[in-house]
Amino acid sequence: MKHLRNFHLMMASTAFLTLAGPALALDGADMMKKLSAAANAGGTVITFEKAEVDGDTVTATGVQVGFANLPGDTLKIGDLTFEGVEEKEGGGYYAKTLSFPDVDLRQEGGRFSAKEILFTGLTIPANATGETLDDILLYETASTGPIALNIKGKDVFAIEGVEANMGRQDGGFAYDANVAGFKADLSEVEDASAKEAIEKLGLTTLDGTMTMKGSWEVESGKVVLDEYAFDFKNVGRLNFAIDFSGYTLGFIKSLQEAVKTAEANPNKEEANQAAGLAMMGLMQQLTFNSASIRFDDASITKKALDYAGAKQGVTGDELAQSLKALVPMMMAQLNMPELQNQISAALNTYLDGPKSLTVRAAPEKPVPVPMIVGAAMGAPNTIPTVLGVKVSAND
Repeated sequence: MKHLRNFHLMMASTAFLTLAGPALALDGADMMKKLSAAANAGGTVITFEKAEVDGDTVTATGVQVGFANLPGDTLKIGDLTFEGVEEKEGGGYYAKTLSFPDVDLRQEGGRFSAKEILFTGLTIPANATGETLDDILLYETASTGPIALNIKGKDVFAIEGVEANMGRQDGGFAYDANVAGFKADLSEVEDASAKEAIEKLGLTTLDGTMTMKGSWEVESGKVVLDEYAFDFKNVGRLNFAIDFSGYTLGFIKSLQEAVKTAEANPNKEEANQAAGLAMMGLMQQLTFNSASIRFDDASITKKALDYAGAKQGVTGDELAQSLKALVPMMMAQLNMPELQNQISAALNTYLDGPKSLTVRAAPEKPVPVPMIVGAAMGAPNTIPTVLGVKVSAND
């Protein structure tokens, strides 16, 4: 009986190992090939030398990244480390984290560096067909530490860090991004007139942030970009927003195929013409819902008026009064009386006390993009009515 029990135990253990073995054994090379295929769908080319597996960690060595339309021009990344990797049902992969080595590129007195590059929640599809959400490369967060461009020993451009998030929701995504501690040093600008303007406007150093927030409904292709803003101290905040439909997975796939076809054609003139026709066809699928541009002043308007006025021998206030009279005359040439009146009223309000200036386009009903193109070509003066354009100030 004892031998029989041992035999049963041995058989059970063998069966367990037989069943568990394949699930635990990751194929790092297969994962990298599928990552490359998914990236290639968007025009990015990823190559690697080998992929080693240690438990649920995959380390890919000799990684290089390039673009399909720039053959031979690649960036050597080095080693990529995927942690918490698991193979998904169907042959795809999921990695809890993907970390990059720090970037440090030097060339001709310049240096570019980027640290702490990290992706979390990376999903690699088994087949990068782009037909469903399960067939595209996705991530949950992407972040970096400090990024800097140094020229001749001085950081002319620097960022404290970047963080982007993508949250999957019913039928699509919500996304946001934040670029913190954006700094630019314009003190080394060589052009004399530009240097003078920069100094007079107090723009020798730019300090601010960039933020983005929006959503995408995949089935309808409705893309809402609520916020795409640049906010600089002592300058102001400029925000773009847009809402349109038709940007489906099918649209993206058709767009990618059109680009690939054009790139494969050695006759560039013919390729450009074909690409143009393809784009016009794809535009038929898009619908415009709304858009806006808003600027919130943080003292730059008065500085600009004072500087421009001094160039003409007048004060900033006198220049502002001149603009109030000049802009309506310029707008009258466009034969858009309603828009002319709106701009004139908004400009007068803004120049009297700069706070904000907003241009909105919100038609009563969504407008097909071909209709907008047709109006722009045939009767451009009808565009404000077609799009429902409104201009306002200090609201």
